[in-house]
Amino acid sequence: MVVQQEIILPPFPRGFHLITDYIEQAIKLTDIEAGLIHIYIKHTSAALMINENYDPSVRHDLEAAFDRLAKENEPYYTHTLEGPDDMPAHIKTALAGTSVSIPVSRGKMNLGTWQGIYLCEFRNHGGPRKLVITLIY
Repeated sequence: MVVQQEIILPPFPRGFHLITDYIEQAIKLTDIEAGLIHIYIKHTSAALMINENYDPSVRHDLEAAFDRLAKENEPYYTHTLEGPDDMPAHIKTALAGTSVSIPVSRGKMNLGTWQGIYLCEFRNHGGPRKLVITLIY
């Protein structure tokens, strides 16, 4: 069986934000013995990833590293109409990816002990973000 739902996350500031709770609230898993949940973001300047969910310094360090990889105002950018944070946001999205898949076991997402789902907001003012959540069981 396949269940699919689209949700809209509230606007988040630029950075890495744990959204595991939003996913858990959006789709009922309690009766699922085994399956797979796939989460896809419908944007080109934000991404999804699974990473450390305990120490907030990880989020800070991830942002610092991504900012070094794709800097603003590089002279070789030609896609500049939407501001200096736009092209770097597209590059960062290409690096991080637009979807994650997580096994579902015994009624919950089977994440590792220290894992959480992140919204990677790469724009200064990205606005609400749309996610498509697909559960296969």
